[in-house]
Amino acid sequence: MSKFVLANGKWIIDKDPNARLQYGIELADWLGTDSLVAVTATATGCTAETATISGTKVLAWVSGGAVGEAASVTFRFTTAGGSVDDRTLHFNIVER
Repeated sequence: MSKFVLANGKWIIDKDPNARLQYGIELADWLGTDSLVAVTATATGCTAETATISGTKVLAWVSGGAVGEAASVTFRFTTAGGSVDDRTLHFNIVER
């Protein structure tokens, strides 16, 4: 189970540099009656594999990173109604 810490207004997830795990964001509350039609994931300080949509969630497999460094994955998603928005997951790379 990943550890989540609130720091500087951001939820930060501890991630091992050798781990390859799927992370995602639930968007049901934000979507309301709209639906997701497209998503991309852009990584900084780690690697994010192809982003996917699963119902009201955006997901990506995340790997890599350097111990002691911060990393992040930003999901950019588009809805059927034409809205475009970003959400970012922040990682603290630590040995476990």
